[in-house]
Amino acid sequence: MQKKLYHFALIGTMASVFLFNVPLFASETDDRIESSAQQSYVFRTYLKGDDIKIQSKDGLVILTGTVSGESHKALARDTVAGLPGVKDVDNKLEEKGDIPALYTDAWLITKVKSTLLFHRNLSATETEVLAENGTVILRGEATSAAQRDLATEYAKDVEGVKVVKNEMTVTTAALKSGTTMGQKMDAVGELIDDASITALVKTTLLSHRSTSALNTTVETKDGMVKLGGKAKNAAEKDLASKIVVDVHGVKSVFNNMTIENAQPNQPDQPKKKAAIEGC
Repeated sequence: MQKKLYHFALIGTMASVFLFNVPLFASETDDRIESSAQQSYVFRTYLKGDDIKIQSKDGLVILTGTVSGESHKALARDTVAGLPGVKDVDNKLEEKGDIPALYTDAWLITKVKSTLLFHRNLSATETEVLAENGTVILRGEATSAAQRDLATEYAKDVEGVKVVKNEMTVTTAALKSGTTMGQKMDAVGELIDDASITALVKTTLLSHRSTSALNTTVETKDGMVKLGGKAKNAAEKDLASKIVVDVHGVKSVFNNMTIENAQPNQPDQPKKKAAIEGC
């Protein structure tokens, strides 16, 4: 009888310990999610001026507060969604201030600025962006003719942009002292977490007209980005790789996207290099 009572007591003790530890473990996971989000590169760099509150319960995260624009709202959501332990994100963030109407000059300026900002080979913070009736004007200093041309290429690929007038100058001073944000980060060894890289890649692909409609999946591990999904043709697939490899923090790109209209009966084409190394 005593033996049975001992077994019942032991089972009861084990059950109580288990029931006590489950909410404790869940609480620790939620605390880690909230802390990781706040300490992520995206939140510390791009969203530091926004008022974002993060609440996680059993891996279900609710974002509340205000942000400065649509791209910041998407960045916050995608960064949190990529954190370990997150099951779903309810994005209740609201844009503060006046929201520019779609395709207006103010909207284009915002879109072009955010597009240039996420690329490592551009001095986006030193580039002035103006717009007039769909014509975008870029001013400032470039560190090279190649950087100047790249700014034009990226600005042209923003939806709604009709013409780009690049009035940026390449100066001796810029060549000596001008460095892009990506180069500065490389110099100081800035560590960018995988969740932030994934969010930056997704936002960048959406900001480019040529890749905004691509059905693309993005996975990042130790700075190495793997793209999945579908592209209409080989040119779209190659363009996605070109754009992604120039995003802050990306070390290499493995493009596993399939081509929708690929002809199975065509002779095999020479295989391209699997990984595209970052600049």
